[in-house]
Amino acid sequence: MTKFDEATQAIRVDESTYDVCLDPGYSIGGPLNGGYLMAVILRAVVDASPHEHPVTTSAQFLRAPQAGPARVRLEQIKTGRTATMTRATLIQGDTSFIETLVTTATLAEVAPDWTDGPSAAMPPVEDCVKLPDPKPESNMTFNAQIDMAFDPPTIGWLDGNPTGRPEGRAYFRMAEPQDPDPYVLALAVDALPPVVFSAGARGWAPTVDLTWHLRALPAPGWLTLLGSGRMISDGWFDEEVEVWDSAGRLVAQSRQLARVGRG
Repeated sequence: MTKFDEATQAIRVDESTYDVCLDPGYSIGGPLNGGYLMAVILRAVVDASPHEHPVTTSAQFLRAPQAGPARVRLEQIKTGRTATMTRATLIQGDTSFIETLVTTATLAEVAPDWTDGPSAAMPPVEDCVKLPDPKPESNMTFNAQIDMAFDPPTIGWLDGNPTGRPEGRAYFRMAEPQDPDPYVLALAVDALPPVVFSAGARGWAPTVDLTWHLRALPAPGWLTLLGSGRMISDGWFDEEVEVWDSAGRLVAQSRQLARVGRG
């Protein structure tokens, strides 16, 4: 079991309740990363489902939970031969923090009937760059859990030279050696810096809604994350992410709506 497996572990209490412990190692400056929180919830959902894989997840982030003990409450809405639909809520104390609808199914290892190519080209990983280590007082512990190499133009905002377009592109893997799986993909779809940074915005950009789809089981090796946005307006922005595996397959897609950061 890897550190990530332990950090997302869900312990069954009864058929509708799982105990979890939210790990402070996934902080993005105070709040916990949304992809990490989805991975925790999905551990409980899949454990309670007759199907093996979370093929679609829609999450509403009501408020930001703190690191420490929490519960996942499940309500199975429908189950069938090919899919099960579950409502899952992350709770601390008596307060709901994240509401999700998750469909589980069992994916087969098959070649796609048809697939489009990546929305953008990436340079070789050796030509990509890493973000500088965060300052200790920033409480950005999330960076230590992952290994990312960025397409240089998409992090020009670090030097005050954003491209002016909402975009982000990077290679991704866990810092501790681990083959990617659906829970790592849940983390990956929310791992890029907010794409509005490349459009000139800064500050924590809280996610309000995030939906992602598991399209295939990933091959070992680096994942490629391609992020983009369509509109920034009235303090809101959208972000879409494609995740491609080392075999060149589209393995995950996501779309989220978030608030533009303040400060």
